[in-house]
Amino acid sequence: MTQKLIGLIVIILCLSACKKEDKPQYPAVVVSPVQKDDVKLYGEYVGRIRAYRYVEVRARVEGYLQQMMFEEGKRVNQGEVLFLIDQSQYKARLDRAKAQLKSDIATFNKANRDLKRIEPLFNENAASELDLDNAKAAQESAVAAVAMSEADLAQYQLEFDFTTVRSPLKGNISQRYVDIGALVGPGSNSLLATVVQSDTVLVDFKMTALDYLRSKERNVAIGETDSTRSWQPTVTVTLADNREYPIEGVVDFADPQVDPKTGTFGVRAELANPNQVLLPGQFTKVKFLLDIIEDAIVVPRKSLIIEKGGSFVYVMRADSIAEKRFVETGPEIGNSIVVERGLGVNEQIITEGQQKLNPGVRVMAVEPTTNEFTDKKQN
Repeated sequence: MTQKLIGLIVIILCLSACKKEDKPQYPAVVVSPVQKDDVKLYGEYVGRIRAYRYVEVRARVEGYLQQMMFEEGKRVNQGEVLFLIDQSQYKARLDRAKAQLKSDIATFNKANRDLKRIEPLFNENAASELDLDNAKAAQESAVAAVAMSEADLAQYQLEFDFTTVRSPLKGNISQRYVDIGALVGPGSNSLLATVVQSDTVLVDFKMTALDYLRSKERNVAIGETDSTRSWQPTVTVTLADNREYPIEGVVDFADPQVDPKTGTFGVRAELANPNQVLLPGQFTKVKFLLDIIEDAIVVPRKSLIIEKGGSFVYVMRADSIAEKRFVETGPEIGNSIVVERGLGVNEQIITEGQQKLNPGVRVMAVEPTTNEFTDKKQN
């Protein structure tokens, strides 16, 4: 009875050993299919916001500042009256010019009538040639006098109009720079206020000559619109609290030459600013869309192994064999990297557990959260 029991135990142990040999343990790995995606390439720079238009309001005629017609810091419209300069002397000059023009017109009319009377008399030999010449000279002199008076009137009218200082554009106005009652004029005391149009703003930033060279290699013309591509170079900026401003801007200008002192060239983008969120003069981070690589093969950065011979990934073939595949890489985007050569779409690459593999080894694909894979990593 004891011998039979011992024999039974031996048989059970043999069967158990056979089962373990039938189920070999392969290295557990996590795999991911190779996929294509549109990859956006950005450059990050430091920029500065400035107003779309910034105009100084200056006195164009001399006189005492009489009135201020706006509320400081508020919005003004184009053509709105801002200041009034004492008009008395300019009104007098204008009135005198109008009177002079009337006098010259009257002289001109008389000269015309005299010439019309002399010409028939001269044709009938009732007036001398000298009389005719005098009449023509008087008429021509009257014409010149009228032209001079009209020019003087236009000049004095301009000076009179300049005593009413109007806003050159629609925007926000600064505080006044001159007190009421002060003498202002085209000299040193001419600046009265400034008007800023900031419902649209410009952001200026610097790019390197290397950025320019790379853009040319990618056929991206900085500052030019290309209708042949499905995207355009745009920028996004950050606010003072580092939040991203929701409206994108369009690059509309790039300096045609590099600054030899800094090795950079200026780039400008235009952004809508309807709620006056962006303030002229503030610094900001600029994120510039340099290029979009369409249908790019992208793999996780952690799947790439770098050695002296180059960069490679492990690919799990259909028969579960790990194959060492050298690849040519491109730009990095976050935790991913573009593979330009060496991989095809829908191939299975090993993203975890590849550090201890050897080419040609059979592997077993598992989920990254399974205990089996965790145990393998710990061992």
